[in-house]
This record gives sequence, structure tokens and C-alpha cells, in this order.
Amino acid sequence: MSEPFTVRVKVCCISSVAEAALAVRYGASALGLVSAMPSGPGVIADDTITEIAATVPPGVATFLLTSRSDADSIIAQQQRTRVNTIQLCDTVEPGCHDRLREALPGIALVQVIHVASAESISDAVAVAGQVNALLLDSGNQKIPVKELGGTGRKHDWRISRRILESVRVPVFLAGGLNPENVADAICAVRPFGLDICSGLRTAGRLDEEKLRRFFANLHTANAR
Repeated sequence: MSEPFTVRVKVCCISSVAEAALAVRYGASALGLVSAMPSGPGVIADDTITEIAATVPPGVATFLLTSRSDADSIIAQQQRTRVNTIQLCDTVEPGCHDRLREALPGIALVQVIHVASAESISDAVAVAGQVNALLLDSGNQKIPVKELGGTGRKHDWRISRRILESVRVPVFLAGGLNPENVADAICAVRPFGLDICSGLRTAGRLDEEKLRRFFANLHTANAR
């Protein structure tokens, strides 16, 4: 008999110690802490990220979402915030991944791929060998004010599934997820993890009832 398929959950846009504790209590295996971005929700100060990360129990990943693209500033940001995972939300400078791995041993690197077309498959394959995981989102890096996440938009999950089948690292799925479509997302893509922000919020605040429904539907889908 095959092992159950268990999808991890990263609850993103965490804004306080209380929100972090609530997400962990319902079963989040990772928390997203959003630093300065050109657009989108959930941005908090680096000092707040440091405060939240220090309270997260062992075994739960703390993701620093950064829009920076040069290794020196990303390294400095991680050393200030003491997170255990860096989520690179934009394309980084050549050699950046190597520099980060050398300077920050033990810190996981997750590269965001903004899925817009089939070209995203080659983008994902090109970078997969340099990072610990990929995160497939619905942003747009080609507009004057970049969208690097938190859009609440769903992208073409068929492309996401092709990316997953083309790489050998774990893949998180993000973009437009909510309690109602979590089972469909798992069935369509079979990702390692789901990343959700706006789909769990009401008036910008983490909504416990939406958390409850999301994880209930997740557990049902995992059991299939």
C-alpha cells in the first residue's frame, strides 16, 4: 500500500507573533514573512520579522520574502532577521545563488517562478539545480511596478504541473488558493507544498475560520 500523499502548507504574510502562533496551531509547516516589496500585501519591517522568527518552534520553516537581487544585501538581511529560509521573489544577479549558499550554510533557498506562459518551464529548469525548492506564483515582473507575489490570482496549473514533472526539487504552489479550491489544486498539480496569503484573510487579518476550513479540506484531500 502506498504512503499517503501529504502536502505541506506555508501560511504567508504573517504580520505578528499572534498570527504566527495561530497558523502553527492549525498545522502550518512554514511561515512567510514579507520584507519590502514594490507592491502587494503583508509587508512588515525587518525588526518585526526578527521578532516573529525568534518565536517560531523548531521544525517550522521561517521564510524571508525578499525582493532584493544582490547577494550582499540578501546575506545582510538574513543575518539581521535570523530566518532559516530565503524566498527570492525576483530574478537575482548572476552568481547570487552560489554566493548565498557559500555565505549562509544551512539556510534554504527558494526561488520564485512567476508562471505566465510555457516559457516559465525553461526558467524553472534553469534555476532548479541552484536552490532547495521552487515556488510557483502568479506575479508579473515585466510591468513598471513589479508584482512579486500576493496577487490573489490563480495561474495555469497545467504549466505548474509540467514544471513539477521537469525538476527534481520540491515545488510549492501559490496564487489564488483558498479553502474552496485547495483539493482541486492538490489534484491538478500534486505539489510538495501550498503557499497561501490572501485566501486566509478577511480585511487583511488572518481569519481563524478560513484557516480551519482550509486545513480541514487539505486533510481530506491528503487522505485520498
